[in-house]
Amino acid sequence: MTKAELKEFLDAKVLEYNHPKFLEDDPLQIPHKFTQKEDIEISAFLTATIAWGNRKSIINNATRQMELMGNTPHDFVMNHTQRDLELLSPFVHRTFNGIDLGYFVTSLQNIYKNHDGLEAVFTAHQTKDSMQPAISKFKELFFELPHQSRTQKHVSDPNKGSAAKRINMFLRWMVRDNSTGVDFGLWKDIDPAKLSCPLDVHSGNVARKLKLLKRKQNDAKALLELDKNLRKLDATDPVKYDFALFGLGVFEKF
Repeated sequence: MTKAELKEFLDAKVLEYNHPKFLEDDPLQIPHKFTQKEDIEISAFLTATIAWGNRKSIINNATRQMELMGNTPHDFVMNHTQRDLELLSPFVHRTFNGIDLGYFVTSLQNIYKNHDGLEAVFTAHQTKDSMQPAISKFKELFFELPHQSRTQKHVSDPNKGSAAKRINMFLRWMVRDNSTGVDFGLWKDIDPAKLSCPLDVHSGNVARKLKLLKRKQNDAKALLELDKNLRKLDATDPVKYDFALFGLGVFEKF
């Protein structure tokens, strides 16, 4: 395909998948259950954190997370007791367990009390053309409290070569506009042009078939390559193509 043909093809797929029906089988349905900004942010962040593996399992376990927090995630984060944290201990999603969830809740309280919240951290540390340095800074702040070393693996760091799929997905949810009823557009001081595609097995394989990506590993270098090529197709909203790449891979076995 020529560049023009590729753009036409992918733009059509974006229209097809960037649609509320997409939410029926996607973990993004979890934060859509809330209306308060902080509830949306926290539920989205915790959902994105466990967004690997079987999607039905992710949705079930993300729902369980919210139930354990009384379906009031912001209030739980800000006002939890030690006993409340102990009630989280049975939780498990693959290698993410109750110890990890307990620390995440404690750290989120610190982020909201002492760093003005998730939006403020990511907004303050963005650069003129990327959110990847902000993700690294976020990880540093997130683990400034005492914690078990095992928990660190659940927040990725682009500076250590990670494609940081789950946090890039979380940022897409928060930043991209909500005109289609899929993403939220809650964070107004981050330009969608700076977002990076959540790079996983599906989007990576499709990107390679479409010659948008040559690198074989799904790492930070691959993400940089994919970002560069998607921005050639749409410099203002490159991450809209996440819907196309993901949809082609998961639903069409492209």
